[in-house]
Amino acid sequence: MTPTNGPEELVLEAPRGRDRRWITEFLRDEAAGGGLLVVAAMLGLILANSPVADGLASLLAFPVGPAQLHLSLPVSVWAADGVLALFFFVVGCELKRELVVGSLSRASQAVVPIAAALGGMAVPAAIFAALNVVLPGGAVAGWGIPMATDIAFALAVLALFGRRMPIALRAFLLTLAIADDLGAIVVIAVFYSGHIDLAWLAAAVAVLCLVALAQRLRVRSARVYVPLAVLAWAFMHESGVHATIAGVALGLLARVRPDPGEEEGPAERLAHRLHPVSAGVAVPVFAFTAAAIDLRSLDVVSAASSPVFLGAAFGLLIGKPVGIIAAARLVVALGRSSLAEGVGWWDIGIVGVLAGVGFTVSLLVAELAYPGVESLLDAAKLGVFTASIAAAALAAVLLTLRGRR
Repeated sequence: MTPTNGPEELVLEAPRGRDRRWITEFLRDEAAGGGLLVVAAMLGLILANSPVADGLASLLAFPVGPAQLHLSLPVSVWAADGVLALFFFVVGCELKRELVVGSLSRASQAVVPIAAALGGMAVPAAIFAALNVVLPGGAVAGWGIPMATDIAFALAVLALFGRRMPIALRAFLLTLAIADDLGAIVVIAVFYSGHIDLAWLAAAVAVLCLVALAQRLRVRSARVYVPLAVLAWAFMHESGVHATIAGVALGLLARVRPDPGEEEGPAERLAHRLHPVSAGVAVPVFAFTAAAIDLRSLDVVSAASSPVFLGAAFGLLIGKPVGIIAAARLVVALGRSSLAEGVGWWDIGIVGVLAGVGFTVSLLVAELAYPGVESLLDAAKLGVFTASIAAAALAAVLLTLRGRR
């Protein structure tokens, strides 16, 4: 932490050396992944409203997997529960690194983005819940939908339109997004999992303990970890806890600090190796299946007036920036902390708008909140799409104006 001339501490200190290189590489990868995400989502939406819509619907509903193991699941479920687990594994590795040696390991660096992430989750959830309690036809179950920020989408917008933004602000957005992901993971695990089967959950935990032991014994063979990872995922799925939680848990168990002779620890090495697959395959596949909404039979006017649509849209577009800015200002005021040189509240406001791009995890929560209720699910997805596009467009304009300054 770099001291200032006064008693205040910097809460957005620009990272240096290896941290700076790691964040820059991560941002570069996320920008490419964000572009693929957008293309995949648009393709899914277009095909779902084209002459091949019936064939696409049949494909997404086609069961795949061993029925003997209770894993004969529709393709759309594999996209949400299986393929997306890889995305959450990478998130877990990145989170573990941040907690041990990165921005979240230093209180002065972590307190403001973490508080901002909490504010950016609480205010949108409150807006969604309030609208769905007050307005007729509301369904409060989806209160978690506007809580999540799509880090790939947000960082893609930042990379395209915010090239002149200071590295400290980019680090702030990355830290906020990771803390936001962790909060979303907790919400999914606690509030959006089905009936919990303790026996299967205990089996999943036992496998995770074996992974932790293998890490402690410095086992490096993929022949050990891949079967254990598959078992952990399968047991977690059978337990009723959302299967992607297994991916996060496995990522958090990865060792961060390198041993003598290692250039980087397993967590960082795995995140670098698997990130292209996660950003280039896992997230686009899920985005394609989640965005495949047939709007031809959807009453768009009715859906747009639904409390679920309004809660998702206003929660992301208004609740996110309000919650982030308010929480950050409160922590700075109470902790006698200040922003890094060159970073102002205008910049934090732009980050708040960017955080309103809630795509991947928001769509996942929508599917978990309204299973089988197509009218509510379509309204929720439409709200997420509308808010995410609006937030991305507004952030692009603000970033452009900020760059000219």
